[in-house]
Amino acid sequence: MKQLSGLDASFLYMETATTFGHVSGLGIYERPSADFDPLQAARDRFGAMIGLAEPMRRKLVEVPFQLDHPYWIDDADFDLDFHIRHLTLTPTGDIQQLADEVADIVGRPMDRSRPLWEVYVIEGLADDRWAMLTKTHHATIDGAAGVILLSMLLDTAADTPTPEAIEWSGEQAPSQGELLQQTLRHLALNPVKGMRAQLRLVRNVAGAFGLTSMSRMASQARDLIKSMAGIGAAEETDNERRIQLPITPAPNTPWNKPITAQRRFAMRGTSLDNIKALKNATGGTVNDVVMAICAGALRQYLIEHDALPNKPLRAMVPVSIRTGTEADPWTNRVSSIVAELPTNCSDPLERVALCRDAMVAAKRQFDLVPADTLSDVAQTASPVVATAALRLMARMAGRINLPTNLTISNVPGPRQPLYFGGARMQSYIPVSIVTDGMGLNITVHSYLDRLEFGIIAAGELVPDVWRLADLHIEEIDNLMKATSK
Repeated sequence: MKQLSGLDASFLYMETATTFGHVSGLGIYERPSADFDPLQAARDRFGAMIGLAEPMRRKLVEVPFQLDHPYWIDDADFDLDFHIRHLTLTPTGDIQQLADEVADIVGRPMDRSRPLWEVYVIEGLADDRWAMLTKTHHATIDGAAGVILLSMLLDTAADTPTPEAIEWSGEQAPSQGELLQQTLRHLALNPVKGMRAQLRLVRNVAGAFGLTSMSRMASQARDLIKSMAGIGAAEETDNERRIQLPITPAPNTPWNKPITAQRRFAMRGTSLDNIKALKNATGGTVNDVVMAICAGALRQYLIEHDALPNKPLRAMVPVSIRTGTEADPWTNRVSSIVAELPTNCSDPLERVALCRDAMVAAKRQFDLVPADTLSDVAQTASPVVATAALRLMARMAGRINLPTNLTISNVPGPRQPLYFGGARMQSYIPVSIVTDGMGLNITVHSYLDRLEFGIIAAGELVPDVWRLADLHIEEIDNLMKATSK
């Protein structure tokens, strides 16, 4: 039995009837032979992986009255058939039909009485291809852990044998009394740790705004609490990784409103060589170019909808804070920065330069709050309070603008071909999360020589998501033309 961290559990607390905490990935595969059975291959591979990959076999145990964060236990009633599903597209099996199925699947909550993952084997694609959609709750893995899990599921050679299954046994859930006893022990420690985390937050925010006296008072109070608790005042290093706390509302857009459970998904890809050529021509990084492509596409989309703000949009950009020395890889170690998107700029080359400056500024804003401070706050917050706060924010999404407009994430992937049960993966498209007040997410993933854009949106707020996807490809063409002059 292992308790979820506060950050892990926050992805559970954020969920409502319309907002879900799972992330997904869509792999499209070639069929290696006429008699290849994708469903059987999935059963064989995932069945063998259960004992190897902890997130695949563990399920939640809730603490009575939500007095503390939940626990993971190995599922004594594990049923592989529940987790692996199969469907076939009707003719013609085109990419838009596949995207509609993906949108329908990710628009449904997960069963919390089971391990929090599902796999969908999807047949009937054109050219005799097939797809596999993996759907995993963010409470159990972050992006970096997802990469680890993906590397365990895929092979670098077509003839790699399926790994031998490892024997494992499930756990019996603890009784309500045992959970309450454990909770009481945690609650005895939480007040000290919670006050330290909150004073640390106050100190750093006050210092960032030049309120030195308040910052000094918070530091002294925090050190006093640590001394009283017998902890000792540990020195913080200058290179401690930090994150930004945006405090002003972002400009309004059509997707910055409350959402329903309906999702729309679109995907488009481009040559990675084109992106690298733009990087070299503009003097930026691949990520600067990706951000500029998104900015240009969003600008044109908003112009077409007569909704372009005169101020730049703001993007939340996830950042891994893993050090590589974590004892437990199967937990969330993720933060974010906030970067301005120059959607108010009409020149595509200037947008790249502005994106470069914005990313530099966003990284400097790591100096505002240490990255582990908010993790400490999440760890010590009562689940009841955390759930209420996140749901209050969701209800307020229709009345106030959040500090960010959308999420943009760029995930570098492998350059060598990968295989699943001997089937070569052609492409991999990420499918992420939308929330109340932020109904658009653009996640980019590279694989082999391609860069894939996965765009998930609240269906009623961005009904023409394919147009937005096409605009990303058009923006690449605009940049190619601009750099060739």
